[in-house]
Amino acid sequence: MQIKLVAVGSHGDVLPFIGLGAELVRRGHAAVLAAPAPFAQLAARAHLPFHALGTRADYERTVAVPDLWHPRRGAFVLFDQLAPTTEQTYDWLARTSAPGETLVVASTLGLGARVAQDKLGLPVVTVHVMPLLVESRHAAPVLPGIPLAHVLPSRLRHWLGRGADRYVIGPAALPQLNALRERLDLAPVRRLRHWWNSPTRILLMFPEWFTAPQADWPAQAAQVGFPLVDRLGDTPSLSSELSEFLAAGPPPLVFTYGSAMRHGQAFFRTACALCRTMGRRGVMLAPESGQMPTDLPEGVIHVPYAPLSVLLPRAAALIHHGGIGTVAQALAAGIPQLVVPVAFDHFDEGQRLQRLGVGAMLGRRRFTPGRAAQALNRLLASETVAQACAETRMRMTREDGVSAACDEIERLIAR
Repeated sequence: MQIKLVAVGSHGDVLPFIGLGAELVRRGHAAVLAAPAPFAQLAARAHLPFHALGTRADYERTVAVPDLWHPRRGAFVLFDQLAPTTEQTYDWLARTSAPGETLVVASTLGLGARVAQDKLGLPVVTVHVMPLLVESRHAAPVLPGIPLAHVLPSRLRHWLGRGADRYVIGPAALPQLNALRERLDLAPVRRLRHWWNSPTRILLMFPEWFTAPQADWPAQAAQVGFPLVDRLGDTPSLSSELSEFLAAGPPPLVFTYGSAMRHGQAFFRTACALCRTMGRRGVMLAPESGQMPTDLPEGVIHVPYAPLSVLLPRAAALIHHGGIGTVAQALAAGIPQLVVPVAFDHFDEGQRLQRLGVGAMLGRRRFTPGRAAQALNRLLASETVAQACAETRMRMTREDGVSAACDEIERLIAR
């Protein structure tokens, strides 16, 4: 049986699937990955056959839209750009797959796989890499764009989420999705966040101690743990320049606003000022130098990419956007985190870190050198935070989310 992996999104969405594919190939399975074109080289490095969805220009055009990073308007940008990928995914699966010979493992936004399941009868495993994507009345996630959502009762957050389905997510996603389904003689989807869950199997790639399982989750869901796969990224090791910088002084603060962010100039300006205010060294991670101030302070270095699993154990703290992959790497390193959320799941992840006692959160407008210094000084001086970070680091050493997910996929194949 061939396993077709479909991953739509940025590094945090695609790298887990490269990890899954590499492990499945190592176990002797025939696997191929369909993902945005910029990830072809990473798949090749992992010896994973690759099918490009769209072009590199398509991907860059999407991440360059400023409103993609707006807590509410981002949904319209995301799903508008996603529509061609959905049809491309369906067409690829329709041309190359057959029931009984193919298993599809798809990310949340790999909607073309769910269309193929409905039209062609292909078995599909849906993979959610973040808790935000799983609805629950009892423990509703914190959605972006809702003021003070974290202080609201869970049932009220869930009710507001249903409102978001009707007035934001539905209008953004369903017209183009249902136009494709109509051409295929399929009934329209009424609510995306219900339909995107495959009835075959759902894998939740976060552990129970981070997000407790809920009685109203789908019965076909299985929790498998975080996928720590950053060494499958742009490079598996630190550059010589960064290695020399780390060896030349005390552990620095590390700053990142995500691999897909192209509008982080204000964040990195504040980051540089924060390093000066605190008298600390800093590492700025950003794929494009245009986001950096032209006059970096002494003791601050910019690098386009570094594997966090290698860098963060040598850092004092991580200041970032709140993406789930970045969160998991800092938990594994056992260092405090300050989250400056942008959109999507970032607000929800920040709240979870605060509940675990390993981090704090500042809104973008409140992210100033003075306020950030106060928050970081509290985190770095707290024995309670240090103990909580050490506990999460130990928990992470006992888990292997990629291996556990592959075990679930093999059990499904055996059935």
